[in-house]
Amino acid sequence: MKISRVGGLIAAASQKAARPTLQLGSITAVQRIVLTFQQAGIFPIAVVTGVEADEVKYRLSGRGVVFLHNTEFQDPELLDSIRLGLAFLQDKCERVAFAPVNVPLFAPSTLRALLNQGGDFVTPAVGGKGGHPIILSNRVIPDILSYIGSGGLRGAMAQMRCSRTRVDVADEGIRLTFHEQTQLEAHLLAHQSSFIQPNLQFTLEQEDTIFSVRAKLLLLLIGETHSVRTASDMMAMSISKAWDTLNKLEAALGYPLILRRQGGTKGSGSDLTPRGQAFLQAFQQYEERALAQSNLVYEELLLSPGYLKP
Repeated sequence: MKISRVGGLIAAASQKAARPTLQLGSITAVQRIVLTFQQAGIFPIAVVTGVEADEVKYRLSGRGVVFLHNTEFQDPELLDSIRLGLAFLQDKCERVAFAPVNVPLFAPSTLRALLNQGGDFVTPAVGGKGGHPIILSNRVIPDILSYIGSGGLRGAMAQMRCSRTRVDVADEGIRLTFHEQTQLEAHLLAHQSSFIQPNLQFTLEQEDTIFSVRAKLLLLLIGETHSVRTASDMMAMSISKAWDTLNKLEAALGYPLILRRQGGTKGSGSDLTPRGQAFLQAFQQYEERALAQSNLVYEELLLSPGYLKP
């Protein structure tokens, strides 16, 4: 189901290269990237786990992200994690923003600049050298999924049937990895300054919250997996919480969102009703339009007068 303009992918599986729970300021590396993505309105966000998978899920369970486990995390290729995430995202969004968890300090303004640039393959550059995050259109995802040559992600990108669009940025964070611990810590203060961003959280409320990013993701995953249990597992939500969320939402809206199957030739399961699917897509469009208008007002009233750093 096509749901959004931009989805997000974070590779956090490798035992050698990934340190997703490294503390950077008051939050971890993986939390920092998720927040940066969510501030840009990116949905859904897939986090490919491996090393420290349980801790990553604990840290992010309330953020409304999808967890995809790379079982080869002891010595995985980055490309394997990317393929796992892209296979999930390819039919759900028009573009994908990708970042490895070991490059956590790119600025929100860098991400916005990349998303504002058209093209099938968009990368940032500072001082003539490339970095992350990168933006991929869903048109090139099949090329990456089918690539069987050497060179990992770099080799796959070299074979893609599109040209690269480089965006020059003044952001050293696009290249700083965990291997450069001293420089990473030195850059943290600058990143924290740029991290002041509007973060609108779109909900529907009655006497309490009945619809949030977690409920939205739950609906999307039920449509994907045809199972409430599988959907809740993928987002680290308990099955009882999932059913409570669905029942409250349906009662408030006054119509069924979920088609429940009990046994039969296809076995038990659940799926979105046509109206449930339409509701999900309409709410996502509402979020994207509202966020676009909010960004214009934010620029006019807070950034342009210099009250906040871009």
